[in-house]
Amino acid sequence: MPLDPKTVETLKGVSTATLTTVLLKKGLRNVWLRGTKPLKPGQPRVVGPAFTLRFVPAREDLATPESWSSPTSTRAAIEAMPEGCVAVADAMGVLDAGIFGDILCSRMVKRGVAGLVTDGVMRDATGVLGTGLPVWCDGVSAPPSVAGLTFVGWQEPIACGGVAVFPDDIIVVDEDGAVLIPAKLLDAVLTEAPEQERMEAWIMTEVDRDVPLPGLYPMNAETKTRYQSWKDAQ
Repeated sequence: MPLDPKTVETLKGVSTATLTTVLLKKGLRNVWLRGTKPLKPGQPRVVGPAFTLRFVPAREDLATPESWSSPTSTRAAIEAMPEGCVAVADAMGVLDAGIFGDILCSRMVKRGVAGLVTDGVMRDATGVLGTGLPVWCDGVSAPPSVAGLTFVGWQEPIACGGVAVFPDDIIVVDEDGAVLIPAKLLDAVLTEAPEQERMEAWIMTEVDRDVPLPGLYPMNAETKTRYQSWKDAQ
């Protein structure tokens, strides 16, 4: 299901660093997808439900150029992607086989995909950048996916960057990489994360005023009272 526009707007105002802190307080330590670096600096923060894709190691009878025409192919998966989703591809961290190039990314843009996240690599880097699709990956490589991977399915649980990702979990991506919000925790995060951002912004104003860190970050009782007074006056 697509995310409510208000949900997307709220999460676009929250950094992935803040999200990891909020989720840590809820006992979740493993929510940052390793190897997910922006293909281009300055990409916009992207929010959307996860559309998962899974690769396994290449097997010579399956990982062939002919497989690109198979009903189980990256091409077929792209045609199933709903508008606003974030494609999350489990490429097992393979760095010498690019999972997508410019043609596939261009089609994803046409379908309204919000972004692509993978622990693997891309190919046709210049062309991919030209499509305008925001991409987070672990680098670039000239060889195609079948040089090292076999595509086996979509919209099933995957492991991307060492994190368990289920379809429709929420993905938020910015300059620090990709963070997963479990779907069942979304409402709690929407309540707590904006407040965490506001609190830290206020703390920064106190730092600018040369307030010492002990008792400020984290807040002691006196600082909490001052912060609450500031909030009440807004």
